[in-house]
This record gives sequence, C-alpha cells and structure tokens, in this order.
Amino acid sequence: MATFVLVHGGGHGGWCYRPVAQRLRDQGHEVHAPSLTGLGERAHLLPLLGRHIDLNTHVTDITGYLYYNDLREVILVGHSYGGMVITGAADRAADRIGRLVYLDAANPADGQSLVDVAGPIMRAAREFGETRDGVELVLLPGEGAGALYGVTDPDDLAWMDARLTAHPWACFEQKLVLTNAVRLAALPTFHVVCTSTLATRDPWLIKEARERGRLWDIDTGHDLMLTEPTRVAEVLLDIAAAPVESGAARQDGG
Repeated sequence: MATFVLVHGGGHGGWCYRPVAQRLRDQGHEVHAPSLTGLGERAHLLPLLGRHIDLNTHVTDITGYLYYNDLREVILVGHSYGGMVITGAADRAADRIGRLVYLDAANPADGQSLVDVAGPIMRAAREFGETRDGVELVLLPGEGAGALYGVTDPDDLAWMDARLTAHPWACFEQKLVLTNAVRLAALPTFHVVCTSTLATRDPWLIKEARERGRLWDIDTGHDLMLTEPTRVAEVLLDIAAAPVESGAARQDGG
C-alpha cells in the first residue's frame, strides 16, 4: 500500500483531488489531500491571517501535516503552484518523502518564485486581482472561473464555482529558499504534464525525465485531476510501482 499526499494549486483546495483520491483509495491506498492555509475549507482564515500567508506558510502546512500524521515514504504530489510547495516541503522533510510528483506543476530552483518560473501567466493573473484589507489577492473566483484551468464540463464548472477561492499574491512572489538541495536532488522525481505545456518547459528537464522513464503527458486541460481523474490515478499508481534508483534530475521549469 502506498501513501499519497496530494497538494493543490492556487485558488483551489484539497477538494479538487476528490475524484483522483477516491480512485486511489478504491485500490487500497492511503490518500491525504490537505488544504493550504486560506484556501478551500480553510478560506475562513484568509481575513484573519491574510497579511501573513505566503509560500513559507504553505510549505509549513505540508511539513507539519507530514509530521503530525506521522507519514513516511510519502508520494508527494503537487499541482501547479503546488509544485513550489512540495519542493519546499521535500527540502525540509526529505526523510519523510519517498517520491516527488510534479502534476503540470512549477519546478522551481533555489531562489526562484512562481513569478520567476511562470512570469507571463502570473503577471496576467495579477492584472485581474484586487486588494482587500491590505492583502493583494489574485485568482479571484467567479462564474465559469474553472474554464481558466482548462475545465469544460458544465457540472465540473458549477462544482468549481462553489469552491474556488482568492489567493494571496505574496505566495507567488516569495522566493523559495532551499536548505538541503543535495538531499532534495536525491529524491526520485516524476513529471506528469499536459501535452500542451510540453513546449514551454525546460527542454533539458523534459529530456532527462523522458529518458529515465519519469515523464507522462496527458492531452487535457491544466486541472487534469478533474478533467482526466482516471488517467491521473493510473499514472500515480504506475509511479508508486516504478522501480527507482536514488537521484533525480532537477532543473527549473515552467
């Protein structure tokens, strides 16, 4: 039995993994899908803590979750902005991580922010943000907002409309600082990307991952855990079963 910890991206919550999580649990695996501070079912904390929520907060969310749930040999999965979070968490808690999975996610290097990794997209998101009580927020929810994440099914869009939340800009602007890059680089690392984003990613990273048998691409929208949950679950099960040697290619990417 494998243990999966699924980390969501910006404006989402653990709820977005429900279809994938159920498929993994049906196969007998342990699955956790925590929501980051200020998002999902923890959105009520945004008015209270908004000025203090940043990337470090979310990294601490996950390292604390791993510790207090006594989780080890975890397959740690991050989607989109969640790639920033799992990189920081794996750096700080490498002894609890068995494998890292970047699910159409940011792949930051030391000293990079999400703005550095995906500048044009993040600058565009900022243009449609707003400031509330002194906190700059982006990815504002609204009717049909799920379409921005590549979701087209009307039922899924309605479900997302009721759950998407605004996200503090500070999370995207803060740079990731690694404390143990060598140990992080030794973790087996896998990449699952949307076919449409392959051309925008670091070619060395993609080439290395493909040669090592650690790359899957799925022809679907960015929120692939919602648009292709069966395929995503199948890939995660393949990753859980894959034989690995120590060490994994790591480079910055979009």
